[in-house]
Amino acid sequence: MRHAAALLVASSFLLLTVCNGVSTSRIIHRMIGSANYLTTHELWFNQTLDHFSPYDHRQFEQRYYEFLDHFQPPNGPIFLKLCGESACSGIANDYIRILAKKFGAAVVSLEHRYYGKSSPFKSLTTENLKFLSSKQALSDLAAFRQYYQAKNDEVIKGSTGRGRAFMSMDSLNVKLNRSSVENSWFVFGVSYSGALSAWFRLKFPHLTCGSLASSAVVLAVYNFSQFDQQIGESAGPECKAVLQEVTKLVEQRLASDGKALKKLFGADELKIDGDFLYFLADAAAIAFQYGNPDRLCSPLTEAKKAGEDLLNAYAIYVKDYYVGSFGVSVQTYNQQHLKKTVLSGDTADRLWWFQVCTEVAYFQVAPRNDSIRSSKVDTRHYASLVCNRYHLDLCKNVFGEGIYPEVDATNLYYGGTKIAGSKIVFTNGSQDPWRHASKQTSSPDMPSYVITCHNCGHGTDLRGCPQAPLTPEGNAQSCSSPDAVHKVRQQIIEQMDLWLSQCQATGRSYM
Repeated sequence: MRHAAALLVASSFLLLTVCNGVSTSRIIHRMIGSANYLTTHELWFNQTLDHFSPYDHRQFEQRYYEFLDHFQPPNGPIFLKLCGESACSGIANDYIRILAKKFGAAVVSLEHRYYGKSSPFKSLTTENLKFLSSKQALSDLAAFRQYYQAKNDEVIKGSTGRGRAFMSMDSLNVKLNRSSVENSWFVFGVSYSGALSAWFRLKFPHLTCGSLASSAVVLAVYNFSQFDQQIGESAGPECKAVLQEVTKLVEQRLASDGKALKKLFGADELKIDGDFLYFLADAAAIAFQYGNPDRLCSPLTEAKKAGEDLLNAYAIYVKDYYVGSFGVSVQTYNQQHLKKTVLSGDTADRLWWFQVCTEVAYFQVAPRNDSIRSSKVDTRHYASLVCNRYHLDLCKNVFGEGIYPEVDATNLYYGGTKIAGSKIVFTNGSQDPWRHASKQTSSPDMPSYVITCHNCGHGTDLRGCPQAPLTPEGNAQSCSSPDAVHKVRQQIIEQMDLWLSQCQATGRSYM
């Protein structure tokens, strides 16, 4: 039952009841069928709107889920699985189920503020988005963790000790009719939520025994040219050369007959050429990011050998696979769509771009030499090449003046790849272009593993192969090297077992 009575409606914009380059979580979300969820039963928690104001005590409803089938009371651990930059429609049935069985764990998952049904406002104006940040999201997680673990008859005073008091009637201790048990917590996340997982352990080490940061993009990057370079490495020489040829043909045709070219790709609505070029670049990248490289490279290299029209071959791939199978909407790349502020089921695009434009950037640009993506989409001005400032122009056009990513501030706050945390496992897939924004070198108390195989991409350790569509329980049998996945998973289990046992030995929920 929702705690509607506890909501503070201090503004006519506050929401009482709502319905729900391309972000990782939203693609995965589109490709998970209802049968592949451990649970879709919605629960609700009253969350503080602004954790950093001593004066603003407004709250909003935040959606969460729990899965207790494998929980072994009273001392079983609690796995906090983080949702990222999309609507969170349940707890996906990936490898976390295997881990929950092994450790006798409860699994809970909190929807990220603003996404899905957890929006504080009816209108997503730039002004109303000022509470959308990773810092606020981390404090959300801390508040929820305390709420869910609350001891029987314990009163929680808001999210940070301020504001209206409420009874934690949905806490695990209350449900199990116990009064003083403090379980061991472990945090999980993939991609942006993987970064949140690492950052949560960094900022709230007293609330968790450790975290798994899968494909965790902990480094905010302004000019992310390594992304394109990894696509070239993952593609291999033959496929890379064909993709580069396709890009040249696209640029030529765009200059001579852009309208017909966009129609060929089913992207007539993308009036801004930069939006169209970004759409085509993402369509190629996604094959390597999610473990389906042959779906892209095989038809293109075959078309090249047969002397067929490469633009037509690529258009077939984009329409049949990227838009068709993945279900990516062309309007995701349309800046007119991104400017819409009305709350609806497709607002995640605008929300994620706001986070990109204010905190992390990850601006995917062409390297100076040997690029695959078009160099016409860039953040830089070269003396020998006039490049439009696509990303910054997008941020300004969609959100207004003064909106740009504070990359240095983000890395200063979290540490980037020099994160000074402990008991965090970092994992990455060898073919994943996002791994260059992750921590790929091991350090004391923070092991880092790269899973190497032909189709090991984003979140392989939890999702198996391919990474999309979801394979139940993260089955790794379709990975080109299942043993490589199993080896890293065993290393994860060993770290978890050590850190959880250390927590239990001290009688605390953290180490």
